Amino acid sequence: MSHELVGACTDEAFQERIRREGWIKAEMVTAAAFDVLKERRRQVEVEGWTSEHDDTEHDSGDIAGAASCYALAAADSLSPYSQGDGVDLDNPPEWWPWDRKWWKPNRDDPRRDLVKAGALILAEIERLDRLAAAQLTGAEHG
Repeated sequence: MSHELVGACTDEAFQERIRREGWIKAEMVTAAAFDVLKERRRQVEVEGWTSEHDDTEHDSGDIAGAASCYALAAADSLSPYSQGDGVDLDNPPEWWPWDRKWWKPNRDDPRRDLVKAGALILAEIERLDRLAAAQLTGAEHG
């Protein structure tokens, strides 16, 4: 359901669907949560990182790994005492799972990097949920 919401709704339509379906009150969706959902939708619609892509191309935890890189970049920007020990924003961390061209931290906005991290975490959770559902369905039919 969340992928359907992310991929199919405009901002206004998303807010209306939240109200109409009653799965959460619109006033409970903070700007932060809304921005994460918008970023996930952008990843799907603009970058083409659909659930099918995630399921077939990123099945070894690399989405979560990428999220951790963005979260550490933000932590380093916010605090000199973070665990990242100075992420080089010009070069991805050694555990960055993808080609260097996809490393796009924001030098001036650690919140933006946290939004990217949150959207990637959401994508990984959705992928794991689809995998679990498929395994359950397979077990029921096997």
